[in-house]
Amino acid sequence: MTAANSAPVSERLHQILRQRVMVLDGAMGTSIQGYPLDEADFRKGHFEDHPSPLKGNNDLLSLTRPDIIEQIHDSFFAVGCDFACTNAFSATTIAQADYGLEYAVRDINIAAAQCARRSADRWTEKTPDQPRFVVGCLGPTNRTASISPDVNDPGKRLVSFDDLVTAYRQAAEALVEGGVDIIMVETVFDTLNAKAAVFAVLQLKQERGLDLPLMVSGTITDASGRTLSGQTPEAFWVSLQHGELFSIGLNCALGAEDMLPHIIALDKHADCLVSAHPNAGLPNEFGEYDQDPAQMAAQVEPFLAEGHVNIIGGCCGTTPAHLAELKALADRYTPRQPKAEVVDAD
Repeated sequence: MTAANSAPVSERLHQILRQRVMVLDGAMGTSIQGYPLDEADFRKGHFEDHPSPLKGNNDLLSLTRPDIIEQIHDSFFAVGCDFACTNAFSATTIAQADYGLEYAVRDINIAAAQCARRSADRWTEKTPDQPRFVVGCLGPTNRTASISPDVNDPGKRLVSFDDLVTAYRQAAEALVEGGVDIIMVETVFDTLNAKAAVFAVLQLKQERGLDLPLMVSGTITDASGRTLSGQTPEAFWVSLQHGELFSIGLNCALGAEDMLPHIIALDKHADCLVSAHPNAGLPNEFGEYDQDPAQMAAQVEPFLAEGHVNIIGGCCGTTPAHLAELKALADRYTPRQPKAEVVDAD
């Protein structure tokens, strides 16, 4: 192991990010849809006797079809991505409760991290001048701590802050055990959920003395320019700036063209790194994404040409071909320079 590789991961990442824009991978779900999978693939070796249907619970594939998940990670590393995001978007007890699989959450997260770790290590060995990293993903869950599900009962909640902290802590511990380098709280639609996740990760880091960079990526849900829980990007940053963040950014919901103004707002205010991984445009009436790699790259270019981001990647609908175009763009431009201090969001 070289001296550079033995340095703390946060130090290694900052050293790289001072020199260039780094690239997250693309859409795991879109890639999985390219495989002809049936119910047996989601049960193989682990859940044959489970009483409810499991097809579509993609996180299980890290356990039942790790060969497919590693192939997907390899396909993104092959086009130059720096980060593999774990196949663990719904791997919390809260989300897996829909399938009665709360008991499997630890195993799912460990397996997801190990799939990405094996792929990243293979590619780091192939390209030692471009080390690859594993991002452990904490998805938003399917519950919101801020919004009532009943218009007639504004105070009603289906989940509490403490419930979320417990669920996120369990998932984060397993991701760390599986070998991730980074944790990313992603697709945040409710900032209170995100605060629970950040609290859980900071608690874990402090208790174990971990060097574990923390990324947070929100989602602007519609043309209002706000998260589902009602925050602008500026307010989103202010709400989370206490979290010792490695980066803050946006993903999903919008294509690059619509996301750009909101990334500009984060660029203006955030004193940490900024990330963006937009969809390949907006879904059509069949829920599919029609934006081809060249079209997406043309919309992403201002993010880089104007110096708004440090990390770029793809979300829904993005394939290795899309990420190859984004990697080519990233290599042409210099990274954003983080702000020295926070600008008041007011």
